Amino acid sequence: MSGVSGERMVSLCPKLGFLLDSRDMHSPRPLGAEIRNEFPVLDQLVQGKPLVYLDNAATTQKPLRVIEALSRFYERDNSNVHRGLHELSNRATAQYEQAREIVARYLGAPSAETIVFTRGTTEAINLVANSWGGRNVSAGDVILLTEMEHHSNIVPWQLLADRTGARIEWVPVLGDEGLLDMAAVRETLARRPKIFSFVHISNSLGTINPAPELCALAREYGVTTLIDAAQSAGHLRLDVAELGCDFLAFSGHKLCGPTGIGALYGRAGLLNAMPPWQGGGDMIARVGYDKTTFKTAPHRFEAGTPDIAGAIGLGVALEYVDELGRERIFDHDAALAREAYTRLEGIPGMRLLGPRETRAGLVSFALEGAHAHDVVTLANEEGVALRGGHHCTQPLMRKLGLTSTARASFYFYNTQEEVDRLVETVAKIERFFSK
Repeated sequence: MSGVSGERMVSLCPKLGFLLDSRDMHSPRPLGAEIRNEFPVLDQLVQGKPLVYLDNAATTQKPLRVIEALSRFYERDNSNVHRGLHELSNRATAQYEQAREIVARYLGAPSAETIVFTRGTTEAINLVANSWGGRNVSAGDVILLTEMEHHSNIVPWQLLADRTGARIEWVPVLGDEGLLDMAAVRETLARRPKIFSFVHISNSLGTINPAPELCALAREYGVTTLIDAAQSAGHLRLDVAELGCDFLAFSGHKLCGPTGIGALYGRAGLLNAMPPWQGGGDMIARVGYDKTTFKTAPHRFEAGTPDIAGAIGLGVALEYVDELGRERIFDHDAALAREAYTRLEGIPGMRLLGPRETRAGLVSFALEGAHAHDVVTLANEEGVALRGGHHCTQPLMRKLGLTSTARASFYFYNTQEEVDRLVETVAKIERFFSK
């Protein structure tokens, strides 16, 4: 690098074919304002004002590295996987399976064979509910969920319960602070439900559930566990061995990856004992007119042509996030959320949800006299992108006596100045409704 003062040196990653900045490999990357130039979508005006994107819990923006990886695949390597012997198919297959290995490393999984590519968290939970649940859950069995679950971790289990005659029990959430009733967790697990499926970080409350403790309690009673890591995978270091879970699901688009791609981790013994959920090409060993035999996991759960480019883009995104450092990302996002919580608290008529201190990087709030959709619409007039509604947690909203909240959610490219814009905007909206 000597003699190249101020120049950007790049090298080609031989496996996935994307560019690495040589400086990235030797020093911590900056977060906040200094990394925003890697995200083209952030450099725009909305309603004549600089965009403040605070809807990251719904989906995150994509860095140039991921965008270029998708484009490169379609420009040079586009072909189907596992079926061809020609060069393009070989390249596509190698990149697709390399992405699976990256996911395994990202989750601390013992092997790539424990990783199933899915369309995201929703499909992953449906896969477990239909395949594992169809074989293991029967009439009278209990499925244990928490009151803070996203619809994607409620509806599949309700459908399973309807089919089998099982019933769902709920771990209570304690008030606006949004913590689980741990005494109820222990009491219900002692009755040995078939599965305990719970969210790691609540997308409505910002609560960080004690996943290792919950999984350890479940193991004491032989209860299978599934962690919904949609909101945690891009912010926390996840190691499935340390978590002690049986299944874990996440979505790529919530951590800088493409939409429509995600993954399910499952213990190898469980996956290989589960029947296929969908049938078709690529998941079979042999098809006859009388009988079909299936591949082992993970391929038995990946019928048909997969989202090849999405998987490759996901692999690039995971390495990008790890390059930045998930601990640093969490600290950055949580600090912005705490600052926003503290300052929003001073606005008249404000109701804030979730823990005051130990929270993830999001803040949900209800403003007296204003529907969340109105708050979000007026915020958009100021160039501030929030999310308004029930956030796919209708049962939780009803428990809290709400129909909806507005939500600001942060990621590593957000800044202190954007917190200022958020608070100023919400204060302006409150003044408008209080006239």
